[in-house]
Amino acid sequence: ITRSGCRMNRREGLLRIALGMAGTAAGAGLPVNDAVSALASPLARPIPSSGEALPVIGLGTWQTFDVGPSPAQRAPLADVLRSFLELGGRLVDSSPMYGRSEEVVGELTAGLGARERLFVATKVWTEGARAGIAQMEDSMRKLRADPIDLMQVHNLVDVDTHLDTLRDWKQAGRVRYVGVTHYTAGAHQAVARLIAMRPVDFVQINYSVGEREAERRLLPLARERRVAVIVNRPFGGGGLLGRLRSRPLPAWAAEIGCTSWAQLLLKFVISHPAVTCAIPATSRVAHLRDNMAAGRGSLPDEGLRARIAAAAQ
Repeated sequence: ITRSGCRMNRREGLLRIALGMAGTAAGAGLPVNDAVSALASPLARPIPSSGEALPVIGLGTWQTFDVGPSPAQRAPLADVLRSFLELGGRLVDSSPMYGRSEEVVGELTAGLGARERLFVATKVWTEGARAGIAQMEDSMRKLRADPIDLMQVHNLVDVDTHLDTLRDWKQAGRVRYVGVTHYTAGAHQAVARLIAMRPVDFVQINYSVGEREAERRLLPLARERRVAVIVNRPFGGGGLLGRLRSRPLPAWAAEIGCTSWAQLLLKFVISHPAVTCAIPATSRVAHLRDNMAAGRGSLPDEGLRARIAAAAQ
């Protein structure tokens, strides 16, 4: 019972304990957020088609995991993936479009013995059924993941052909879930038409405080059709976050436990009820930890979401 006579729930109690540990953590040279994160469970949302829960912050790999074969190039990414797992992360998203990213994810996942702990998502990005099958099988080999948790048709390229193949693959157990992706607002109408007509488990789209077009039709439709939503570009491609970093964080950000603009922007994204998971990409452990902290604690209500949007202008 609190001093005011109101009963605390379990999460609030754990967070208060964690905050009480913050001084000890600081004295040991650890960030305050780590003390809180140690006790607060990651927020998770169910995949509508199955009920399987996914943590709301995942990991993208575009550009960040496209590195050469040397240990010096890959060791920092092993640290990122290790920290992601330690902080309760699951969904890692890649694509054959992302250079060596699939290969790097596969190698590092195997080295960490982490395949069973990860939800591995990738894409098919070519034309023709035969070429699509060859590309998907190559992705499975590189990622060392058979079956693949989620295979997505990248940017709707030859989408009907690949969805036909993936329907059969899902029935055969080669993929667990099927989805489609795009990264531009100009494609939202086409994505909406497709998920209204074809059965898919996931849609991956761009959405951020600076790119809110998905709120008009696509996010409500995904919720109506019971399609999970993965958000790419949660920082609007990086320009928004770069601009905001020079501004002081609003004092009211503390109401939802945010200590950085990255956390505030991510909490805006994942607080939309249609969103299942956001996938910020990074090659730095410090940024990874900052991002993952957004997936814990309270989320903004509609009033606070409006304040975040206004502050980001």
